[in-house]
Amino acid sequence: GKGLAEGYFQQKELTVQAFTAHPFHEGERLYRTGDKARFLPDGTIEYLGRLDHQVKVRGFRIELGEIESALRSISGVKDAAAIVRTTADGEQELAAYVVLQKETGRLDLHRTLAGKLPAYMMPDSFTILPNMPLTTSGKLDRSGLPEPAHSGRADVTPKAPRTLLETELVLIWQEVLKRELIGIRDDFFQLGGQSLKAAALVSKIYQRLHVQLPIRDVFSYPTIESMAGAIEQMTRDICPEIQPAPEKDLYPLSFAQKRLYALHQLAKDSTSYNMPAALELRGKLCRKRLKEAFATLIDRHEALRTSFVLQNGEPMQRIASAAEVKWTELHIQSEDSLNEVMESFVQPFDLERAPLIRVCLAALNKDRHFFLLDMHHLIADGMSMSTFIREFTDIYSGKEPPPLTLQYKDFAVWQNEQFSAGAFGSQKQYWLEVLKGTLPVLDLPLDQKRPLLPDF
Repeated sequence: GKGLAEGYFQQKELTVQAFTAHPFHEGERLYRTGDKARFLPDGTIEYLGRLDHQVKVRGFRIELGEIESALRSISGVKDAAAIVRTTADGEQELAAYVVLQKETGRLDLHRTLAGKLPAYMMPDSFTILPNMPLTTSGKLDRSGLPEPAHSGRADVTPKAPRTLLETELVLIWQEVLKRELIGIRDDFFQLGGQSLKAAALVSKIYQRLHVQLPIRDVFSYPTIESMAGAIEQMTRDICPEIQPAPEKDLYPLSFAQKRLYALHQLAKDSTSYNMPAALELRGKLCRKRLKEAFATLIDRHEALRTSFVLQNGEPMQRIASAAEVKWTELHIQSEDSLNEVMESFVQPFDLERAPLIRVCLAALNKDRHFFLLDMHHLIADGMSMSTFIREFTDIYSGKEPPPLTLQYKDFAVWQNEQFSAGAFGSQKQYWLEVLKGTLPVLDLPLDQKRPLLPDF
């Protein structure tokens, strides 16, 4: 295509390896992507993986060889390897392994690499090995690399906390990073922290310590020792806890719900804000227990019995004391026909009629079923969907979930009360200042005429 690069800058050997003459169009070139695939009998292409060590982490394409080369260039490093691994919470992270030269003492690999690699290529962990695991042919055995040690320094003993604040921060860091041994001089980012975990850290600090630590301060004070010093200079901001809302016929929407409600009004017949899912169930299935587990979930979570109505022009949520979910069952001939079933199963919802959820049990045979689920984004999101599936499987298995002390409507009421009390005044003022002079952009010419309604 016209967008094909001329080659790798000042790397002729890599250019020769990656670019090749087009076999069907004389004078044109192709780029070897490194992807491995095969043609199926029906002509479709099945992706099989990578031929090289290029990976994709948090949206960035990364050559593991570049990380390994940067590590080997550090004085005192004898050998290096890099891999991508999946953590216990399902995230992908870069793990680096190094073999040090015998005479090498203490090394801060993270600090040394900082000037050599961009932030998105920085390993989340560094593990010191006596030697690299090898295959019988003498090549690196990546499958033999151990679990990462999450340390960018050699021969460092974690320093224990000295104050109550440092002790509390250690506990918070352990929860966020899912690690046990953390010293007050350990670097948050060397222990596997990144921007998403920094946001979680700031949230937990606010919950526990009632201090609004800006996320940029996590980068400015990346150790518990320095972070504790910064927090000591801050004033405590004790925010009222969320309490169960008094019983009413109607409740306000949360800010997120208001946004989704407005978007739904633009295309009421659209399924763009539906959240469909299909769970494969293997083994003997007890339909009676499955229905009972689902009914228990509907009774347990008010959001699953919520509808949305207008009152004096303002959208409100109404919670039904009971709701009967539309439950259908059918037989399918093959797994391929599941897509056709899903297409007819996912339909627009009427927001004024609860429940905004429907289910279908598709049986392939007596030991294999597909549980189809569809709900509107107004009553669920990605996080609550995972909670739904976990509780559903627990209840079906006979486990009793802990009682709920709060429902989503309690958060919505709390959020609106906080806004009315001016709790978000500083944030509003900040954005008014940032956007000053940039808001009236509607008169600017647009390079593309926008449709009256989104076409998704």
